[in-house]
Amino acid sequence: MPGRPSQRDIARVAGISQSTVSIVLNGRADEYGIAAATRDKVREAMRQLGYVPDVAGRSLRGGRNGLIGVHTFERVFPVRSHDYYHEFLIGIEEKAVELGQDLVLFASTQGPDGTRSIYGAGANRLRLADGAIILGLERNDDELVRLAAEGFPFVFIGRRDVPGAQVPYVAADYAGAIADVVERLSEAGHTRAGYLGGTLRRGPQEERRAAFHRSRLAASPPVLVEAEAVTGRWLREVLTSATTALLVETFELAGAVAAAALAEGVEIPGDLSVVCLDLLPDSPATRGWSHIPVPKREMGARAVALLLDLLDGEIPADHHETVPCGPPVGTTIKPPR
Repeated sequence: MPGRPSQRDIARVAGISQSTVSIVLNGRADEYGIAAATRDKVREAMRQLGYVPDVAGRSLRGGRNGLIGVHTFERVFPVRSHDYYHEFLIGIEEKAVELGQDLVLFASTQGPDGTRSIYGAGANRLRLADGAIILGLERNDDELVRLAAEGFPFVFIGRRDVPGAQVPYVAADYAGAIADVVERLSEAGHTRAGYLGGTLRRGPQEERRAAFHRSRLAASPPVLVEAEAVTGRWLREVLTSATTALLVETFELAGAVAAAALAEGVEIPGDLSVVCLDLLPDSPATRGWSHIPVPKREMGARAVALLLDLLDGEIPADHHETVPCGPPVGTTIKPPR
């Protein structure tokens, strides 16, 4: 693999002196009267070569600058408080403050079509930082393979199994959470439960479904549908099958169950106990419903700690870690009638 391009390479491609390149890269072009056309030549050569400048020359301490990058493949960066991934960012920030690290959000990785790419400009933009934390449901496995092949340090929040790459990650212990839900339902007297999941088939979803399928309450294989398919008729069929409890994978599906129950006059939890396997938004339809508290802040904090351990060589590149979820909370687990 060729080495990283240098200022000498930029000078050769741009057809100017290396000292001029150095002046432009150090932000002193105005001071030395470097023409705008010459600056454009430098920028174009950088683009062609995939050159990414080091920030602040890198600290002498281990060649690091104390910057941790945060990247997402999602179209919208999760900075708003109601965003599903916002709590992860809070955990990342709190841990970075504790450990004396600075954060850089890679917003410029977004392209004209709204998608985000680490290599959108031809080079690994994340190299501005010592390493990066990547989060979000959207994914680009080809870029993760390329990132791992470069040896660039990163940690993914959420389980990621990518063929051809060692992807270190920190994930929620969903299997343990399902076991806790099953235990609570069993203690309440339930013997048959159903599982309602979405059509997405990825690591976290498959982990939850497999854990439920192994449980003693599984009345049938998980039902995987879009929220629009959850109708009053479907809910009545669930009740006539002697199923007395329902595990719902997402809050979108939970909202659909709530709407169907209201339309059919089904009482939750009187007629059917329901547990959502994720955090619920503050919606009147599902307020107070039992759910699994996903440890988002803890996962964000652990991702920062693991990234620094990775940079220090204390853990391998294939390190995986799980964070326990809390026991189910809420009021929609009741004894069956």
